[in-house]
Amino acid sequence: MGAQATPQQDKMKTCNVEAKGKKGDERKAFMKECLAAKPADAEPGSAACEKSAADKKLHGAAAKSHIKKCMADAAASAPK
Repeated sequence: MGAQATPQQDKMKTCNVEAKGKKGDERKAFMKECLAAKPADAEPGSAACEKSAADKKLHGAAAKSHIKKCMADAAASAPK
């Protein structure tokens, strides 16, 4: 069965990578927050950030990192 990973499985994998180095309660709290976060698609600017990553031919962790930074930058510059 070569089934495609579900979005939740992808999210779990990403959160696990980002939680590297955290231990015990700190890791638990981080994982809970990370897994509870809304999918990237639900956030404004995600399509533009994903396109930017694709234009730069980024894949996997590099693409996710780029998109995450792009979205953080977009959120920081968004009018409050």
